[in-house]
Amino acid sequence: MKEDSDAMSRPVLKTVTRLQGNNAALKSGAVTPEGFDLQFEEVPVLVQAFRRMVRQLEFDVCEMALTTYMCAREHGVKFTGLPIFLVRGFHHGAILQNTDFAIGDPKELEGKRVGVNRGYTVTTGVWARAILQDEYGVDLSKVTWVLSGDEHVEAYRAPPNVVSIAEGATIEDQLESGELAAAINIKTDNPKFQPLIPEPLEAGFAAFRSRGHYPINHLVVVRNDVLEAHPGVAAAVFNAFAASKQQYMQKLTRGELGNPDALDRLHARIAEMGGDPLPYGIEPNRKVIEELIGHAMTQRILTKPVTVESLFAPATHSLTG
Repeated sequence: MKEDSDAMSRPVLKTVTRLQGNNAALKSGAVTPEGFDLQFEEVPVLVQAFRRMVRQLEFDVCEMALTTYMCAREHGVKFTGLPIFLVRGFHHGAILQNTDFAIGDPKELEGKRVGVNRGYTVTTGVWARAILQDEYGVDLSKVTWVLSGDEHVEAYRAPPNVVSIAEGATIEDQLESGELAAAINIKTDNPKFQPLIPEPLEAGFAAFRSRGHYPINHLVVVRNDVLEAHPGVAAAVFNAFAASKQQYMQKLTRGELGNPDALDRLHARIAEMGGDPLPYGIEPNRKVIEELIGHAMTQRILTKPVTVESLFAPATHSLTG
């Protein structure tokens, strides 16, 4: 009876996180945060959960795009990150061009228009532009970035070289016609649309080997009122996500995953190279977080620099997993 009573007294956290290998044990209930229960809400299009969290603080715990989070924090949204980095990968392949109007050097994008799926602050777009700047010397201020949607953070104001696409037009149509020299982060099966950077996955691994480039896309955020009401919740949620990840990594490294997808194969290859494909915690990720803060400043997503520690709940600062 005591066990039932304890279970009934545990706070229930309304939670959104996508089902993927590192979260599978959490979603199945095999792993739970100590002292808390997670009540999962399924949001089929995950970016809609990001928007709902940013605009209405609808969930207690929510997966969130990292630059969306940083932008939201600058504009006063009352949630705080946990250094649980659920999704990461390479974005060299996110930049597509129409082979009918192919350019030879990414620097030729200067003076041209480049489409961006959804908003300017989308994390994949930030990393893709960073690659253009860092690896190909593109002056991002000399490109006109054409958006297909708006920003999750309504208060954000983009720099003047960021514009919305004409009403009724699409990124795909304008890439087809040559009005756009390239486009970032679009989903397409048009055979003419090919990566601007040749062999993009291998280019990503080359950047990983040469400079440790391994971008983070998503983290976990918790509403500030939840953190204030339950001082132990940040560490409990972190530890649960870390335990779920460890179960996944054991299966991955033993070859026990039933149907590994592209993300699983990426993680396995990073592991074979001697790296942790999903390091959680501030210290293992400090360099890449500082890199992203720098790019967010350069791209005018943030107006003032922030410290890494300021982005995360104090109770998690020393945790790794």
